[in-house]
Amino acid sequence: MGVPPMSATAVPAVDYRAERALPRTGKMPVPREVRTWKMARGATFRVLGIDPGLNITGYAVVDFGRDGQTIVEAGTLRTTARADMAERIQQIYDDLRAVLSETQPDLAAIEQLYAHYAHPRTAIVMAHARGAVMLACRQASVNVQHLAATRVKKSVTGNGHASKLQVARAIQQLCHLRTLPSPPDVADALAIALCAGRSGGRA
Repeated sequence: MGVPPMSATAVPAVDYRAERALPRTGKMPVPREVRTWKMARGATFRVLGIDPGLNITGYAVVDFGRDGQTIVEAGTLRTTARADMAERIQQIYDDLRAVLSETQPDLAAIEQLYAHYAHPRTAIVMAHARGAVMLACRQASVNVQHLAATRVKKSVTGNGHASKLQVARAIQQLCHLRTLPSPPDVADALAIALCAGRSGGRA
């Protein structure tokens, strides 16, 4: 049985720097007709895909229903570059709690932490951001699914070792976007949400 397609209503070209209620956050606007489609058809399962980062955290909210999948919103959470580590972690936590409160997902999903021997500091910094994400989800009573990066890439491109550009192009096609999703953090978050939703939340 094949994977149902995305909603037939295409999401237009977007400005991820658009103003939004949350500070430091860019949101991908979704046209009213997409929201109407979601409400009329009755989505059965909502997934929040998260691509944690100390500078930029990408997020994407996707509804999965019997007739397909619909993007609810997607965007970025940005921290203040000159702030100290503790303040930036607080910013990620606060902004994600606001997203969780607004969108009420049934499940959150993030990629498993991968440490490369040549860049151990990257994994340590990533762990700080992941900790803020997992705490925010826990306090919102939202379970978190951890996905291997190779599984996410294979889910959307068919290749577990696809490049970021290949993932972005696959997301553009799957989600009917006029342009490549940008920054890459948003494409990654959409890929994570699609992978988790298609698996029904199974690890």
